[in-house]
Amino acid sequence: MVIDNVIAYDAAPQGQEGPWVTFARMETLRSPKTLHGPALGLPLLTFRAWYTAQWGDEAWAQLDKIPKDQWMDYLVWFRQVLNLPIQNGVRMTRISAAGELIAIDVEGAVNTTVYTRKLVLATGRSGLGGTSVPDFLQHVDRQYWAHSADDIDFAALKGKNVAVIGAGASAMDNAATALEAGAASLDMLIRRPEMPRINKMTGIGSQGVVQGMHLLPDEWKWKIFDYVAAAQTPPPHASTLRVSHHENAHFYLNCGIKAVTEQAGQLLISTSQRQKAYDYLIAATGFKNDFSGRAEFANIAPHIRSWADARYQTAMGSARTHMLEAPDLGPAFEFQERVAGACPMLQHIHCFNDAAMLSHGKVSGDIPAVSAGAERLVRGITAALFQEDIQQHYASLEAFAHPELLGDEWTDSSPLIKHEVLL
Repeated sequence: MVIDNVIAYDAAPQGQEGPWVTFARMETLRSPKTLHGPALGLPLLTFRAWYTAQWGDEAWAQLDKIPKDQWMDYLVWFRQVLNLPIQNGVRMTRISAAGELIAIDVEGAVNTTVYTRKLVLATGRSGLGGTSVPDFLQHVDRQYWAHSADDIDFAALKGKNVAVIGAGASAMDNAATALEAGAASLDMLIRRPEMPRINKMTGIGSQGVVQGMHLLPDEWKWKIFDYVAAAQTPPPHASTLRVSHHENAHFYLNCGIKAVTEQAGQLLISTSQRQKAYDYLIAATGFKNDFSGRAEFANIAPHIRSWADARYQTAMGSARTHMLEAPDLGPAFEFQERVAGACPMLQHIHCFNDAAMLSHGKVSGDIPAVSAGAERLVRGITAALFQEDIQQHYASLEAFAHPELLGDEWTDSSPLIKHEVLL
C-alpha cells in the first residue's frame, strides 16, 4: 500500500506529457503569447518570465506565436522549478471503493494499489472516453487509417495518396504534416458546405466568462455551447495556409462520407460527391465523453449522472450527443450520482478535463483559463476536506492551549471593592 499526500501519475514518459510533442502537429500555439496559462497568478511562473530570462525583452517583442515545442520546454521547466510530485510511465487501470478511501490500481513504472481521499482526473482532450471514431471506420483495418490523435508514421506516407476527414485545427495540422512528409496527394474531405470562418467564443472572451459561466442557469450554458457547436471553430489561418499552399492539396466541401471499404490494398471512399481510392486515411473526428467502454472506469461509469440524466430539456436546444454525454458536475468538478447512495465515492472524484466544459466552461484544460479552473478545483477540495474532518478540527480547537499572554504583561488597576457585613 502506498499513501502520499499529493501525487500525480502520467502514462507518458517524462518530457512527453500532453499533446505538445506527440499528436499536436501545429507549428505554434493558437493562444496569444501574453496569456498566463498555468502560472496561477504568479508573474515569475509565466511563459513570458521564462522566455525573457533567456532571450530578453527585445526577443519577446519580436515573438509572434509560441512554438509548440518551446511551450513544452517551458512546461518541463515549470515542473522542475516547482518540484512537482509526478511519476511518469504509470497508468491507472482500476478505480474502486475501499471503505472511506478510493483504491486506484496503477501499473507501469509502478505496480501497486494507491489509496486516496480525493482523485482528480486531469486527462485532457480525451477526457473520459477517448477518440471518436465514425461508424464507417469501425471495422476497417487500422493499417489503412489513423485517428488524428494517434501516433502516425508520417514518413511512411511519402508518395501515398492520403485523405483527411474534417476541417478543424487537427485536420489541417495532420494534413500539413502529411504533405510536408512527401504525400503524393492529399484530399480534405469536409462535410460542411462552407468552412467555418469565425471563432465565436472569442467574441465573449472575458473574466466574466471564466468566473461566471459555471454559475449560469442550465438553459444558458446549453444555449451558448449549442450555438458554438453549430457554428464550429475554424482552423487557424496559418494552419490552413500551411495546407493550401501545396499544389497537391485539394479541398472538397459538402463532401460527406457514405462508406469506406478495403479494396486491393487501398481504401475505397464513397462520398456525396464521388468515389475514390486512397492509400491512407486520417480521421480528424475529435473525442467523445462516453467512457462506458473504458476498463479503468468500469466501477463508476454506470453511476455517473450526465446532462442527459438530469439537466437537459428539449426546449434548451439541439440534443447533441457529446453534450448529452457530458457529466453533470458539482461546484468542485466532482461527479454526481445518477441514483443517490448508489456510489458514494463519486463525490470524491473530480473531473478536471475537457468533459467538464458544459458544467464549468473552458477552464479545465485550455491554456487561457486553466489557472482559474485549478484554483476553483483546489478551493473546492480544500473546503470539502475541512468539512469532512470537522470533528478533528473541533478537537484540535479544544486542545489548543498555546498562550499568547502569560498573565504578567499588565497590572490590574481596578479599585478594590470593600464588602461590608450587615448585622
